[in-house]
Amino acid sequence: QVQLAESGGRLVQAGDSLRLSCQGSGGDFSTYAGGWFRQAPAKEREFVATISSRGEVAYVADSVKSRFSISRDNAKNTVYLQMDRLTSEDTAVYYCAAGMNGYARTMRSNYDYWGQGTQVTVSS
Repeated sequence: QVQLAESGGRLVQAGDSLRLSCQGSGGDFSTYAGGWFRQAPAKEREFVATISSRGEVAYVADSVKSRFSISRDNAKNTVYLQMDRLTSEDTAVYYCAAGMNGYARTMRSNYDYWGQGTQVTVSS
């Protein structure tokens, strides 16, 4: 069973950049797809980005694709979410997820393990 730990969330100013990290442990993380989702107050959890197990396929939500990117370093069992030009609309709890099938997928139901989340707050 894989455990996921997100880090990197904090309070930033509009226009700043942040990089979130998700480290996996307890399993061979390199065989899992990685995903990032976010949930703002009173809103549904939404897809942000996904990357396949070996990193050859990646998708980013249309709403953020000009500003966000996803990557991974399997030697470090870590998936990253780079977020640039942040706005107040990006304020949310960001969750990392791992999918056993290894394929980059956008739906929450495709993921088997979830982290506890990391808070990103963008002040305007």
